[in-house]
Amino acid sequence: MCLILFAWNPDSINRLIVAANRDEFYQRPSKAAHFWSDENNLLAGRDLEQHGTWLGVTRDGRFAAVTNFRSTDSDEYPRSRGQLAAYFLKGSDTPEDSLAQLEEVHEQYAGFNLLVGDTKSLFYYSNRSNKPPQRLEPGVYGLSNHLLNTEWPKVSTGVKGLIEAIEQASGNEPDEPDEIADIEVTLLGLLQNDNQADDKSLPNTGIGMNLEKMLSPLFIKSPAYGTRASTIVRITEGRGITFLEQNYSVGGVHTDRVKYSWMIETQD
Repeated sequence: MCLILFAWNPDSINRLIVAANRDEFYQRPSKAAHFWSDENNLLAGRDLEQHGTWLGVTRDGRFAAVTNFRSTDSDEYPRSRGQLAAYFLKGSDTPEDSLAQLEEVHEQYAGFNLLVGDTKSLFYYSNRSNKPPQRLEPGVYGLSNHLLNTEWPKVSTGVKGLIEAIEQASGNEPDEPDEIADIEVTLLGLLQNDNQADDKSLPNTGIGMNLEKMLSPLFIKSPAYGTRASTIVRITEGRGITFLEQNYSVGGVHTDRVKYSWMIETQD
């Protein structure tokens, strides 16, 4: 996952809105979002190499998502970052307690950014920030492959687009669960923005300017690597959860689209 745009408690209707792109090598095997057969409370895509996930939710409103921290670090680490989100989603600890446990073993993972939350709170933690887990205040945020709200072009463009989408949302919901709401259409369009950034605005993360430019759009296309999935998650004040995922093949060709909607049964 290389871009997560999200709003935590942005208005009186929405508790959480997430618009995220997962970028990965096309040859790496994965499965589109589904309720896992070995964890039927958990809805997420699944990496078929390490069996973790990049983003997911549970039936009772737990949420987690992870991105890699881009660096030239070539060390090998004993634990997979894809297990970070899955571990929280499978568990029952509060976000704060879960991250406190992770702090004790954070050096066993390559650089990561992690979001974990439930219907009450949302936390951010990176093992490359030298800071403890951060409880997030209501607002709109952007996260790519550096620290939270780092002003990379894709993050700045994405945050602006998410704010506009929330302000322009009509509030109309589809009549059928598999139909797409206005805000979801807008956010999918935002996530499919493949405009590359100007050279002068590119970050320097040590990978060379050609790669920086190729990786600079919200939506990435290249022969071997690119955006594999766009995901929209909404948790509303009435405790409804909507999960929409659009998958892509080489060159950004649309493939499977899945959508799930349900009401959380457990209330505060």
